[in-house]
Amino acid sequence: MRFILSTSETILPSKEHIALFPRFQNLTSEHIVVVKTIEQCHTLADELTTAPFFGFDSESRPTFTKGEIATGPHLIQLATFEKAYLFQINHSILEFLKPIFENRHQIKVGFGLKNDAHLFRKKGIELNNIIELSKCFSSFGFHNAMGLKNAMALLFQVNFPKSKSISTSNWARKTLTPQQIDYAAADAFAAVLVFEELQRLGLTPNISRK
Repeated sequence: MRFILSTSETILPSKEHIALFPRFQNLTSEHIVVVKTIEQCHTLADELTTAPFFGFDSESRPTFTKGEIATGPHLIQLATFEKAYLFQINHSILEFLKPIFENRHQIKVGFGLKNDAHLFRKKGIELNNIIELSKCFSSFGFHNAMGLKNAMALLFQVNFPKSKSISTSNWARKTLTPQQIDYAAADAFAAVLVFEELQRLGLTPNISRK
């Protein structure tokens, strides 16, 4: 069921109501690619450089000790309608991704990208042509930032699970768990769906591709 935009303010479903919605259907494992080497990056270069836009997110190993220096991002997620790419970051992979993030002809969409921009800037990467989806809901009557879970409930009437234990897990581990892979892919893929729906409703900002 599609949400029909109204000029009146919309009431966000309660947590209890969202829990009753059908569970979000993520991409299947066959459509999630975990990228560990620069050689894998090169085999994906054509499809990555020709995509008009990506759902985008990143994950970092949490810091628990006072004064501990954050070294993320440790995982970068890009997604299209067909596939999610999970890049386990090292120097060469980050250098491979740099032109994509700085490309003004490819749109990157997601939630909470301000922190990502800060992390990337520390790595010498400037994020260009990005859309912060959390700020695209004022026409619904929501003037504060909208989280991904609430956005999915509002637009698609689905329950998008968000596990704190997974979000705060060790994203720097050499082999990601199936739960981490599913969680990371879902965040980027859902952003694609939200972007498409907001575009359909005429609620995304125009971004120059000069």
